[in-house]
Amino acid sequence: MQNFFFDFDGTLADTREVAVTATQKAYAAKHLTVPAADVVASYMGVPIEVSFAKMADQPLDQAALEDLFTEFRRQYGLADDRIKLFAGMGATLQALKDRGARLFVASSKHSTPLKRNLKQIGLDQTFEALCGSDMVAHYKPAPDGILNLIDRFDLDPRDGVMIGDAIYDIQMGHNAHVATAAAMWGASDPAAVKAEHPTYLLESPKDLLSL
Repeated sequence: MQNFFFDFDGTLADTREVAVTATQKAYAAKHLTVPAADVVASYMGVPIEVSFAKMADQPLDQAALEDLFTEFRRQYGLADDRIKLFAGMGATLQALKDRGARLFVASSKHSTPLKRNLKQIGLDQTFEALCGSDMVAHYKPAPDGILNLIDRFDLDPRDGVMIGDAIYDIQMGHNAHVATAAAMWGASDPAAVKAEHPTYLLESPKDLLSL
């Protein structure tokens, strides 16, 4: 493989605790029923523009949703210093770069916090480019994030692999007609991820070196 497309949350970095806590605090602050931690975790990989309405137990108009998004981002920003790079990921990414691989991020995060989070974990100079949720017309599992990068950099999809911990990442890779690799070290629902039939099952970041 030559072109590596990485998800961020649960793939490059362990963000589960921060995301779950920020989500629950946002719902509480807006006097909404707080979703259970496992429910929040099940939606990781889906943009908040989609998942937050689904996790609410009552209909929310667009204004209410925008308030909820703003509060979530505020809560997330208060705690995002607790985001941690997965063990072995830094060395693996450097080894891939040293052999000439091209590295990209295709995330459900908005590109602004995504850039900030990459800098926080020391990866702001690692990736050639990124594609956030604000840069696509259709969110995961639509292929837009990967296709955006393929088009921008004239990449051959036959040499590409999407690496992610959630079913939406694997589905996006399938829809973009690239190989897929399940990041089992971050998967909150391993059985569901395996059921999507990824091309590769990876138990640790260093397994990326064998692709």
